[in-house]
Amino acid sequence: MTVLDTVYRAEYGRVVSVLVRVCGDVDLAEECAQDAFAAALEKWPGDGVPPSPAGWLITTARNRAIDRLRRESTRYARQRAAVLLTDESPSEEVGAVQDDRLRLIFTCCHPALAPAARVALTLRLLGGLTTPEIARAFLVPEPTMAARITRAKKKIAAARIPYRVPREADLPDRLRGVLAVVYLVFNEGYTALVRDELSAEAIRLGRLLVELMPDEPEARGLLALMLLAEARRPARTDAGGCLVRITEQDRSAWDAELVAEGHGLVRQCLRRGQPGPYQVQAAIAAVHSDGPSPDWTQIRRLYDQLMTMTPTPVVALNRAVAVAEVDGPAVALELVDGQPLGEYYLFHAVRADLLRRLGRAGEAVDAYRAALARTSNAAEQEFLRTTIHQCAREAKPIA
Repeated sequence: MTVLDTVYRAEYGRVVSVLVRVCGDVDLAEECAQDAFAAALEKWPGDGVPPSPAGWLITTARNRAIDRLRRESTRYARQRAAVLLTDESPSEEVGAVQDDRLRLIFTCCHPALAPAARVALTLRLLGGLTTPEIARAFLVPEPTMAARITRAKKKIAAARIPYRVPREADLPDRLRGVLAVVYLVFNEGYTALVRDELSAEAIRLGRLLVELMPDEPEARGLLALMLLAEARRPARTDAGGCLVRITEQDRSAWDAELVAEGHGLVRQCLRRGQPGPYQVQAAIAAVHSDGPSPDWTQIRRLYDQLMTMTPTPVVALNRAVAVAEVDGPAVALELVDGQPLGEYYLFHAVRADLLRRLGRAGEAVDAYRAALARTSNAAEQEFLRTTIHQCAREAKPIA
């Protein structure tokens, strides 16, 4: 990975969010940010990386925006160019409310936008993900996602949605959408393995949300959930890059400080007595991290509670994993087979594991192959190939 690749992943969202603030145009901000990175690709190899890469990119993008607006003939365009020329805002954020990236998330999560569009637009603008990457995350065709993002940008412009953190009275109504976006940004970085800067950014935003809304237990629950998951990152793959199941991970490699912080946040949530989906998921993650042999009965109870809050097929699939540990794989397989998740790789992977535990190795191989066909993650692919090989040997009759 080049220096520019690293800077792009770490700073793209910041460059775009600063440009949105100073020029008020999402499309213009994104186009000028891309121009700035293209200029860096041309200049940095010869001139060297500047001391402040983000500052260089923001200045270059701002200058590109001024040039574009000057070429427009409207009075409004000239006024926007003047604003850009006189902007003296600091390059570093001060406090939660003044954080540009947090403002961008609240803009993208305005109630006027459809929920799916909010998440997609944030991943595009904040995370710098490509449209194909976002389409894969949502399990939809690329043209569908491209149209969704375009419509969201047009809606922001047409409805003149403000680029700001809402007033304190409006924050609770907007929180649910914002939390969903932050969690999906985290998951994109956590699942992709190589995009750890996205997970770090999501955790940073999660901390800001807790600071901004200290009385909202779901914000605290989401932060706990992300920290407990991030703590496991060092043990998620082996030396060959193959995914390692949570039950087989080297727990000594987990980040003990993140685990302790996550547990502390879960305890704070429990004391509040206002359970929500993120708090319950954080509690599940906390039980998993309690010791080498988690209390599966407790995990199943927590999933039962989660199903009453968010009765989705994915939650039901995860609950079936706990059911398999408590009531056996046969009971769990009946639950899994009833879920409409045919295009979700984990559906086939979980089903394959249950079939294998039931001694139906031949069927398990087919299910593992179905899972392999539905993931582009290298670590997941390596894990599935290795497991298919082992399972295929089990399926061969003894001579």
